[in-house]
Amino acid sequence: MRLFSASIGDRAATARRRRGLLGGLLLAMAVAWCGGLVWFADTIPDADQDQADATDAIVVLTGGSQRLKSGLQLLAEGKGKKLFVSGVYRSTDVAALLRTAQQRPDALQCCIVLGHEADNTLGNAVETAFWMSHEDYRSLRLVTANYHMRRALLEFSRAMPEIRIVPHPVFPEGVKREHWWAWRGTLGLIVGEYDKYLAALVRPLLPFELSGEEALP
Repeated sequence: MRLFSASIGDRAATARRRRGLLGGLLLAMAVAWCGGLVWFADTIPDADQDQADATDAIVVLTGGSQRLKSGLQLLAEGKGKKLFVSGVYRSTDVAALLRTAQQRPDALQCCIVLGHEADNTLGNAVETAFWMSHEDYRSLRLVTANYHMRRALLEFSRAMPEIRIVPHPVFPEGVKREHWWAWRGTLGLIVGEYDKYLAALVRPLLPFELSGEEALP
């Protein structure tokens, strides 16, 4: 009976140790995740870093009118030879896109190319890489929202390691950089983007490969 009781006690002690180790591991992961979130939020661009250099192409990722307007302005200023807009609805043509941006349809129409295949950031990178190769371009200026820029740069640099990429963030008014944790909308946006960035980081380690259509949006 004493031996049996000791055996039960050993198993209980082992179970407690395992629960303690699991709890410690989960706590460490939570602390690391929170620390990474703070780093991610604090390093979101708050100013343009390189306005001087022209690039072969200007690439706009759809997701807000501010991005398109910035891309059109850069094209008008001669910052690129062509403007490629990735992730456009299939029913949208250049003239319609320019009308949406309140631009004259004939002003810049000759130098704008639309990509209709991408529906997420990985798809944007794959679609743009194909177009860049077709044009034999070696540099691009990437236009997207500031909170999205880090993940976009990660995907684009993987898809086009030989291409020089100049980030050109735009700054949505609804994203509050100051005290971002106190704004529910901004907090949710940054947390969601941070999780997607982490998923993009570890994707090459997965035992299977996601295509542009299967990746996170």
